Amino acid sequence: MKIPYLRKKPELKSCHNVTWEDNYSWIHQKNILEVLKDKSKLDPEVKKYLDDENDYAEHHLKDTKSLQKKLFDEIKGRIKLDDESLPYKDHTFKYWTKTTAKGNYSIKLRKKIGTKKIEEIWNGDKEKEKLNTEYFGVGDLEVSNNDKYLGYSLDLKGSEYYTIYIRDIKTNKFISKEITETSGGITFSLDDKYIFYSKLDKNHRARKIYRHEIGNFEDEDELIFEEKSEAFTVSIGLSSDEKYYFINTSDHNTSEQYYFNVNEAKPQPKLIMKRERGVLYSVSSWDGKFYNHTNKNAEDFKIDVTENLEEQNWKPFISSKNEVLIGGLTFLKNWIIRSETSNALDKLFVRNLSTNLEKELIFSDEKIYVPGVSLTQRNRDTDEIYLGYSSPKTPSRVYKYNLSNKSKKLVKEQEIPSGHNPENYIVERVEFESHDGRLVPLTITRHKKTKVDGSANLLLYGYGSYGNSMSPSFSSTRLSLIDRDIIWATAHIRGGMEKGMKWWKEGKLTNKKNTFEDYIHAGKYLTENNYTSKGKIIGMGGSAGGLLMGAVVNQSPELFLGIIMAVPFVDSLTTNLDHSLPLTVGEFDEFGNAKDNKEHFEYIFSYAPYNNIKKADYPNILITTSLSDNRVLFDEPAKFTAKLREYKTDNNLLLLKTEMNAGHGGKSGRDGAIEEIAIDYAFALKIAKKI
Repeated sequence: MKIPYLRKKPELKSCHNVTWEDNYSWIHQKNILEVLKDKSKLDPEVKKYLDDENDYAEHHLKDTKSLQKKLFDEIKGRIKLDDESLPYKDHTFKYWTKTTAKGNYSIKLRKKIGTKKIEEIWNGDKEKEKLNTEYFGVGDLEVSNNDKYLGYSLDLKGSEYYTIYIRDIKTNKFISKEITETSGGITFSLDDKYIFYSKLDKNHRARKIYRHEIGNFEDEDELIFEEKSEAFTVSIGLSSDEKYYFINTSDHNTSEQYYFNVNEAKPQPKLIMKRERGVLYSVSSWDGKFYNHTNKNAEDFKIDVTENLEEQNWKPFISSKNEVLIGGLTFLKNWIIRSETSNALDKLFVRNLSTNLEKELIFSDEKIYVPGVSLTQRNRDTDEIYLGYSSPKTPSRVYKYNLSNKSKKLVKEQEIPSGHNPENYIVERVEFESHDGRLVPLTITRHKKTKVDGSANLLLYGYGSYGNSMSPSFSSTRLSLIDRDIIWATAHIRGGMEKGMKWWKEGKLTNKKNTFEDYIHAGKYLTENNYTSKGKIIGMGGSAGGLLMGAVVNQSPELFLGIIMAVPFVDSLTTNLDHSLPLTVGEFDEFGNAKDNKEHFEYIFSYAPYNNIKKADYPNILITTSLSDNRVLFDEPAKFTAKLREYKTDNNLLLLKTEMNAGHGGKSGRDGAIEEIAIDYAFALKIAKKI
């Protein structure tokens, strides 16, 4: 089949006295945010190119069709389709969700405490059918405090512009106007007269908080807070003790918070502490005290406490520790639970407020696992919590745990209907030296029958941005590769926070290349220690993890058999220079500001995947993207693919698959998500010659 071709239209670009040529910049439309909302506005020539690439990918994956079906059935077969979540006890009702074998979306149910009658208050599949839409993204689903109203937000394109609806649960009738172009979150006031929400500006940034009076079909909503900086976005939430609303405004690196009393007739948000570049803080309130989770003078965070937000006489509550990330707090009447992360492993601690003694909660013999805690009820006067854990080989288990007498009862176990034996898998945690001597954690999961003699293929997963840590949790989907003799390794590279805030700082701005070096050295460690061999590694990453994939494949293409990149941030210099795009301004402290800072420009230019494609043999590459994605525009992977076709000197596969009805997270619905995983895995098995 003929290789797709994108017309070249050379354009000279320049910045800081540097000039470079971009042959494909013409595909970026000035009205791109309108295109995301309405695909009929897409340039017909660009649409034809995307369609041609889709046909080309379809042609080269034709021989995997039956394998895709097999993988789809296999992955779905590991999911208990008709499942129910654990109940959460509100004041009057118990609420929970369920999924069905036939449905793709969740159903929200409730039951009045003390009665047996179950009420269905939301059914995603029925709602989607009613709206006759292909894409169906649910942003938020909230019930009012008096249990009478249901608030929900929907995105029907994948572009993350959410419309909020409020309806009466009993009559199913809409009781307020539709609120368009919001970020999706809904917060009901305690008296149920209002909802609070954030509105998106013309650049898709949430910078205004509004209060909407329930029942209002006509008037403008009341603006209660506006963020002036284009780099910051806002959100609002209720405090743990339900006495205050907290407004948080932040970019990735700096935050500022405001508060007002829940009883204020006309909300007047008051500033807690003025923003300070590089300082993150988050204040919560409980039992007459305010707790501040902050990195001010504490690189890996600490928690301070005060009894008064006017005087703010802060005293230490949890002190900072080097390379140990101090997490936030969960409050109960007699207990405070908190988390810590060090060396890519999480721990939970519980404090008895009557004795002030704190102990670690340990509930698994496994060394590598992810613990979790959630509340059983809204009333915090309880000793019972849900305590859960999972590991790369052990499905999730949740216990009802009594903090007082330490009794625990298994209340939910992730069922694998097709069967699963944890003893068939080996999980290892190792550390390897990166280019500068830093020790980087690596979690390796393999089938016990897979030989460690260099013969196995290995999938190396990485992300490494925004301080997002990769937790070693259970994934039933990965078993489809692991059971076929492909080792799965997750590299806990710098740019995440697996080893604290310092780990993030060492992988951003002009340290970004540490992220790429860590990943490449992970690959080298795995080959040197016979987990795999050079040319047998399949790299995988999405979004900022796609930036990682693009950078490392340019730098060390010989290391890889293949690369799978989803919605990849590969034209990062162009995006960074365009301050009108939704995410750019808010990410200056993550990637830099190339337009206004020469050092940042030169640094980003030196690694940006699109700008560093070279004449070389590249491995097999599968790139997936979505037409309505506003986080990473589809034209980034499209340009990257077109340029790579021009430069690469091999005959390996280069496939670009664009989802024409989806956003950053891919297709909506359970089946849609599984289909996308099945394509990725089928590609991996095809190039590994395991079809």
